[in-house]
Amino acid sequence: MERWPALELASTVRHDGDGGVVDDLASVEGVTRWVEAQAESLSGQVRIRELSVDEALRSEIVALRQAVRALFARAVSPAPPSPADARRLMPAEEALSYLNSVAARESVVPQLDWPSDGTPAVRLVSAEGDPAVRLLAALARAAVDFLSGPHRERLRACSAPRCVRYFVKSHGRQEWCKPSCGNRARAARHYQRQRQATDGGPAAS
Repeated sequence: MERWPALELASTVRHDGDGGVVDDLASVEGVTRWVEAQAESLSGQVRIRELSVDEALRSEIVALRQAVRALFARAVSPAPPSPADARRLMPAEEALSYLNSVAARESVVPQLDWPSDGTPAVRLVSAEGDPAVRLLAALARAAVDFLSGPHRERLRACSAPRCVRYFVKSHGRQEWCKPSCGNRARAARHYQRQRQATDGGPAAS
């Protein structure tokens, strides 16, 4: 299953399974766990083992998430955004400016690799020594790539009751981020139809 760091960041706000919302980045420990889980997708860009998460870095990652979720809301418009932050979204232009400023914190230059028995390839090389800066810039660039690429057109906010996730639509009729959300949505619709039928039925004598 394909994973996108920008979507993984946005998904750190999620339904807690009990009618509420949980924030995976609410503590330094939570951010540390999340960053370690991204090691594979960020390999070659960030030296995770050298990174020490503190409150300042946590706050910056949360701010970046806020910008990404605001731009995700813009991407799915005119459909409704995730209800988790629909009433307190960062303005889209502010989110765009913030995302670009974070992406620009790390200067990278292209380098040509051309093995004698292989095909030329370009890799980006960074002179930035601070792993925290590299992490933030890598996450921001991942969001830039996602929002400027073909996946943006398939981005959706899950419409299931209580779900707050965004997801990339994998087939034409997909409405929900996962099967359990589909089951919950169908059950809610069934209940609503029954309720309407009962309310509209003949009055009891």
